[in-house]
Amino acid sequence: MSLSSTTTIWAELRHADASEVPFLRVMIHQLANYVNLSHLCSASDASLLSSLFPSPPLPPFFSFTTLLLHLSSVPPLPSPQTLSITSLSLSFPSPIADPDRSAFSSPLRKDDHTIAGFIICFPRYSTYLAKPGLHIEDVFVREPWRRKGLGRFMITAVAKKAAEMGMGRVEWCVLDWNSNAKAFYESMGAVVLSEQRLCRFSGPALERFKSGNGEERKEDDSM
Repeated sequence: MSLSSTTTIWAELRHADASEVPFLRVMIHQLANYVNLSHLCSASDASLLSSLFPSPPLPPFFSFTTLLLHLSSVPPLPSPQTLSITSLSLSFPSPIADPDRSAFSSPLRKDDHTIAGFIICFPRYSTYLAKPGLHIEDVFVREPWRRKGLGRFMITAVAKKAAEMGMGRVEWCVLDWNSNAKAFYESMGAVVLSEQRLCRFSGPALERFKSGNGEERKEDDSM
């Protein structure tokens, strides 16, 4: 998408459709490459479809929720509230070239648009607050559209939804080396917790629990 000077575009955050999984898969691999974690990324169309779009579908924000960022040169057409989360008009002072515009055009949309990013979240629970919350697993904006307020737009939409639902928290992780991301999140009012570390079972460390309870690796019984 090439925009002339001071051209206004519309950003719309919409629930993803199962037919849009290929766009999501490409962007997930782009994200993995961006944060130097491509060796850990095995997401495929099939695995994304089965995990994010089960049948029957689960209620949004009460299960895994995938939202796609659509950009268009025209205002978004009216759509059911269940599809569109929010929209925003943006003006840019100089042309923006998106060489992959046509490759990110959803078959569900007939207008001039491109999918420029995504955000995935799911519910979590705070025992201290005794309230549910949302965890943002990933937020991503394609390279031509970064540093234009679109990441803020998506995070704000999810935080607004959580507040409207009476939730207590919205949380996500940030890589320790990514000082730019930390500064950005803090500028939005987020607190970057330095006293907590993420613990994880994955791969062989997780698979060993299939045949036992992992006691053979126990070194500390402090819990």
